[in-house]
Amino acid sequence: MADIRKIRLIIIGDEILSGRRQDKHFSKMVELLSQRGLLLGGAEFISDDRATIVDTFTRSFATPDVVFCCGGIGATPDDQTRQAAGEALGVPLALHPDAERLIAERCADNERRGQGSGDMSLPENQQRLQMGVFPQGAEIVPNPYNKIPGFFIKDHTFMPGFPVMAWPMMEWTLDNRYRHLHHQVTRVEHSFLVFRLPESRITPALEEIEQRWPNVKAFSLPSMGETGHPHIDLGVKGEPDAAAQALAFLREEVLRLGGQLNPPQTR
Repeated sequence: MADIRKIRLIIIGDEILSGRRQDKHFSKMVELLSQRGLLLGGAEFISDDRATIVDTFTRSFATPDVVFCCGGIGATPDDQTRQAAGEALGVPLALHPDAERLIAERCADNERRGQGSGDMSLPENQQRLQMGVFPQGAEIVPNPYNKIPGFFIKDHTFMPGFPVMAWPMMEWTLDNRYRHLHHQVTRVEHSFLVFRLPESRITPALEEIEQRWPNVKAFSLPSMGETGHPHIDLGVKGEPDAAAQALAFLREEVLRLGGQLNPPQTR
């Protein structure tokens, strides 16, 4: 079997943790990965605190994982991601020449629209150039929305927090840097609802599935019946042939143990 890379997501921002903004990146990342036959292996939500970001990146850079990071790459005091990445890697920051060119193009575009000046010597444009200061050795990640790039270093892709910018950058990275990972393994997922069966009674069968079919994961999602009868959403996911065998076994065990596949009749 091919060596499967773990893919993770890191969301940075006090505004997410405080509830001032709602995260949209998690569900989009899952969607984009699913379209390419990939799975999300983990996600973290962390604050803008510099020490917290450095600690998170230090641990993350030590892994072989593919990581997408959203947030904190602007040029205001609460944007600490670029600096924290450099600190975690032990490398200095430097203005990336491609980023400098693209930011200058953005300023020129704004001037043509009557929105500011393209003179890069102006203080506000010098401040904008800070958004192109990346850890030494980084490569740019194109931003089709406004040209101001993100950056890539050591299998970590750093993007803004704005979905309109981050999502195209996610897609570009998946399709240009990691196309070789797409659809390495064919996975399927099957599930069915079970009624009148306690989860504790079916648990041994779930454990047996993972022993008999190592490439299959079994799952159990109980519902308390908020919208109907209490039930369990039971299922398996993994390699198609093995998953089909495991599913048949699971159905047989449910019936043997007294579970029902249809909701009880109400009077």
